[in-house]
Amino acid sequence: AGGNTPKPLYEAIAKLDLPWDKIEVFWGDERYVSPDHPDSNQKMARDVWLSKVPIPEKNIHPMPTSANNPQLDAKAYERELKEFFGLKEGEFPTFDLIILGMGEDGHTASLFPHTAALQVKDSLVTVGEKNGEPRLTFTAELINHAKCVIFLVAGANKQKALQAVLAETGDSNLYPARLIQPQGELWWLLDKAAAAGIGDLKN
Repeated sequence: AGGNTPKPLYEAIAKLDLPWDKIEVFWGDERYVSPDHPDSNQKMARDVWLSKVPIPEKNIHPMPTSANNPQLDAKAYERELKEFFGLKEGEFPTFDLIILGMGEDGHTASLFPHTAALQVKDSLVTVGEKNGEPRLTFTAELINHAKCVIFLVAGANKQKALQAVLAETGDSNLYPARLIQPQGELWWLLDKAAAAGIGDLKN
């Protein structure tokens, strides 16, 4: 997860005594910028979390953004996933945990409303788009193979989208987070402001 919402969680994780040599970190989406760019999800995670713990560098798997071609970099990351997990053609990896955020528009990862990335079902990684700017992103199909997915949602500005995503029926093209229905567990971690409108749900 990128943006500001996951920072407190990452900071808390960095204080835990975990078997870091046994933990592998991948990115679910990335802005198509250099790793040292202020908007880089990789930079944020390294600054507040990964640089604070003794995790081997080989266990850190950032999305590539150096080919000057988002499609090529998406394919490169897909190859890395297939090699790491030993996948055969048509298989999807099963992550132990995927952490996601959700935007005011109901997007998650870099799966934005009414974009082509929402329709991709036969790839692990694809190219999302926001305001004409490309981003790399896991596909919804990949995310749904996870053992556990945790959504982090904060802020009163997320109330409308949250209600739409949690409603029994709705439009996943308008609110892409509705696409996330993992085969494993699904958890929602909400702050009070985001959760304030949950009582308005009928189901």
